[in-house]
Amino acid sequence: MPGNPSSPVDLDLRLVRYFTVVAEHGNFHRAAAALHVAQPSLSRQIQRLEDRLGVRLLDRTSQGSTLTEAGRVFLPQAEALVRCAESAAAQARAVAVPGAVTIGYAGGLIVTPAVRELRRRCPDAEVRALHLDWNDVHPALLDHRVDVVIAREPFPTGQLRVAILYQEPRVLLVPKTHRLAGKESITLDDFADEPLVRYADATYDAFWSIDPRPDGRPAPDGPLVEAHEDKLEAIAGGRALALAPANSTTGGNSTLRRDLTAIPVEGIEPCNVAIATRGGESSGLVTAFFESARSHLTGHGSDGNTSTW
Repeated sequence: MPGNPSSPVDLDLRLVRYFTVVAEHGNFHRAAAALHVAQPSLSRQIQRLEDRLGVRLLDRTSQGSTLTEAGRVFLPQAEALVRCAESAAAQARAVAVPGAVTIGYAGGLIVTPAVRELRRRCPDAEVRALHLDWNDVHPALLDHRVDVVIAREPFPTGQLRVAILYQEPRVLLVPKTHRLAGKESITLDDFADEPLVRYADATYDAFWSIDPRPDGRPAPDGPLVEAHEDKLEAIAGGRALALAPANSTTGGNSTLRRDLTAIPVEGIEPCNVAIATRGGESSGLVTAFFESARSHLTGHGSDGNTSTW
């Protein structure tokens, strides 16, 4: 293992955080799912960290991974480094720009009415909006890139405070040539034997593929997708179908491909649109934004906002 013990070590905090997650799960596959990264990429990042330290931190086996003696010594210090970095970032932001807030949003959700209201109520504050990929909600909050996020569940909620704003029904996306195209509504039984697209995150995948099914059977396997465009291509190409939020295809938030159509699905639970921030976040601007979101972000067909922060 390369490395000079007497030389200064330039640590990448992202790699340190990756190591703590692998240590927590004891398994690269589960850790990669929790971090929303590909397993080979995660393995390479841990190797980079080990190269920089000049020691082996983990022993890889077919059953998972275990900490080496060096890994056991490094782990509590690594966890402390991550916590310290998060605290330092928060304090620096608070001192440098005391009247600033960054609002994240994902999945084509529109936050403009709530952002506009916050700017009207707090004219001296710097209010920014930042679009996030669905799998970046949790990391962006913990890394202090954003202070509050509007996103659809499920997403990891560790160290976060989350409240439901409203619910959206789910629809099935199918090619316009599909046997179900044109129906006013369907049930799960109508497409139970057809594969749906799959996702790397286990919790997200289980919700959007309804796996397992109500009778306990596993959902048929479909192709694994990462990007939204890849999902639409898989559907149009006849490789799989996909469940989606109704508002993302019928509410004007995005444009569905002309060769696809959305069919309402009856009898399955809707998806939740939630607002999330870091646990312990005390910013008055975050609280003010929640109040604006509760008043102005209701979704199409929402039954009202009853969430409390």
